[in-house]
Amino acid sequence: MSIELMMGRKGVRGRGGSGLVCGAFLLMVLPLVAQAQRPPDNVRIHEWDGQGYQPCEPSIAINPRNPDEMIAGSILDNVYRSTNGGWTWDRAQLESRYGVFGDPCVLASPSGDFYYLHLSDPEGEGWRSDGLLDRIVIQRSKNGGKSWHTGFGVGLNGTKDQDKEWAAVSPNGKQVAVCWTQFDRYGSDVETDSTNILCSVSTRKAKNWTEPVRVNQVPGDCLDGDNTVEGAVPAFGTDGELYVAWAHEETVWFDRSEDGGLTWLDEDRPAAAIVGGWDMHVDGIGRANGMPITAVDHSDSPTRGRIFVNWADARNGEEDIDIFITWSDDRGETWSPAVRINDDPAGAQQFFPWMAVDAVTGDVHVVFYDRRASHADHPNPKDLRSRDTDVYLATSRDGGETWENRLISEEPFRPGAKGVFFGDYNNVAANNGIVRPIWTREDRGILSVWTAIIQE
Repeated sequence: MSIELMMGRKGVRGRGGSGLVCGAFLLMVLPLVAQAQRPPDNVRIHEWDGQGYQPCEPSIAINPRNPDEMIAGSILDNVYRSTNGGWTWDRAQLESRYGVFGDPCVLASPSGDFYYLHLSDPEGEGWRSDGLLDRIVIQRSKNGGKSWHTGFGVGLNGTKDQDKEWAAVSPNGKQVAVCWTQFDRYGSDVETDSTNILCSVSTRKAKNWTEPVRVNQVPGDCLDGDNTVEGAVPAFGTDGELYVAWAHEETVWFDRSEDGGLTWLDEDRPAAAIVGGWDMHVDGIGRANGMPITAVDHSDSPTRGRIFVNWADARNGEEDIDIFITWSDDRGETWSPAVRINDDPAGAQQFFPWMAVDAVTGDVHVVFYDRRASHADHPNPKDLRSRDTDVYLATSRDGGETWENRLISEEPFRPGAKGVFFGDYNNVAANNGIVRPIWTREDRGILSVWTAIIQE
């Protein structure tokens, strides 16, 4: 989503036995238990210094050829580089001939390339310019993020707005696919204005893109809510096919292309219900969503080729938003029942999930915000402490059937300062057991971007 909401519609919106033996045993075991429960080391990548936009909507990628090399990005034009596995980071400002206006998407290719996709601001005037959001911009780095091409654009279509993009790289590194939402006019309440999901594909160079193809059968409105089609995250299959899912009203829809994105199925497939819609309320967050994430298992595990779709919804009530996943083993024709990922008792909110499937191990990782601790301590929603928010990582090693939840943030935080745009998503990358989630936290109105050092 665009960051207009900073000033727009939803706000800137044992007992017994030998005491000696038992005591010795406890002395050995208790430190190990405590250590096992301790969150992983957290690393602050960037904290706002009072200049420009506050950093949020972070994205991260790991170079499969050199896992110590990582690139991350955040609003508005931040690009971060690490050469030691994420322990330290250098920061720079990304520049493009088409401008840089948020929604950062950072990808790594099997060939070692990095890609940074974002929204456009060709005149550098932000919302004062009619040219804002006129295309999706893709910038490529061939040297590990030391430098970036000035960018190529896709989706230019008169005065229509191109927004909320995400991308995928093929398993052989030879193709890049991007999907996004096209608004006839962002925020328009005119009944004839609509939104559609578009996709385009390019070679490794990300220079020449196919003509964008509309994927969805049923269009949405332009109000950036449940009735708007959004959340298009593409994923390549193990045979080169291309998949994408998105949310519209109370359904997660899915489509497939067998020819590199040139044509898609005649009928969209319903993958899951997103009960209550993707637009949801979380106290202290200007706006929150449960938009779907699509990923494929490219490992040699028993679930190779499985398609996963992950989202959040309010089927258990608005005060009990949960994280769910479904999967398909027949290229999206049929889908498993939804599995609840978070393992806490009922009653707390989990939100802003993002998923990655390790292409080597096949493990599925989902990062999300979690309020299970604050709910237990402060069930009164009027108590500001009920906003205390942690970050969790859930991992499945059996193709999504069972999940292990792990607290990964060292300290909770409490969002909700007036006028702070918290962003619309987080991200996570995984490669051969190296897992790097990335998230935003807020402390007294100041945003910062963090990762955790996790080695499976």
